[in-house]
Amino acid sequence: MHIDIISVVPELLDSPLSHSILQRAQDKGLLTVRVHDLRPYGLGKHHSTDDYQFGGGAGMVMRCEPLAALIDELREQRNYDEIIYLTPDGERLTQRRANRLSLQTDLLMICGHYKGIDERIREEYVTLEISIGDYVLSGGELAAAVLVDSIGRLLPGVIGDETSALTDTFQDDLLAPPVYTRPAEWRGREVPAILRSGNTGAIEEWRHQRAEERTRARRPDLLSDTDPVAD
Repeated sequence: MHIDIISVVPELLDSPLSHSILQRAQDKGLLTVRVHDLRPYGLGKHHSTDDYQFGGGAGMVMRCEPLAALIDELREQRNYDEIIYLTPDGERLTQRRANRLSLQTDLLMICGHYKGIDERIREEYVTLEISIGDYVLSGGELAAAVLVDSIGRLLPGVIGDETSALTDTFQDDLLAPPVYTRPAEWRGREVPAILRSGNTGAIEEWRHQRAEERTRARRPDLLSDTDPVAD
């Protein structure tokens, strides 16, 4: 998979993309992530990428011309499966969406900043708008890092035990069940005996029951979720 990211502050993505699972994915050649600085495409001697919004109001808006110039340049090199804009008013990111995106080959992500990007860029180029939650960040860089991580870890070969990702929270619309490791007893609290029984069938049944109970108690909305990207 190849992912391009457009940002006015590319340094914000240095750390998230250069450690742990994402770094291993890139080292293995399973994932390539390129962060492109929008500043060189800015206008005038100061390479301006933003301007005041029409109609007045607080907050600057990212201009069409720099974004269009860089997007056009990147599109000459790749045929993107999706051009994604990270924005609070986008589709809520779900595990199902991450699963679907992990099947793609080429993605382009646009990180907004200030008050956002000119609406005409969204109309002209963007094929998918994603939000990572009902709150506002200073820019789309951290949201892009979250999205890349949620996708990259699903690529075959990235995680040592690929079945691990398939049993994560949300994969089957359930929260994950409780997990334990050694020691078997700690401060008077013991690991459930069923998990030490060696009975695989009984263990799986226990885990499913605990997952349903936890979901019903903490996220009952998931039990009736009608995600529009389920199919």
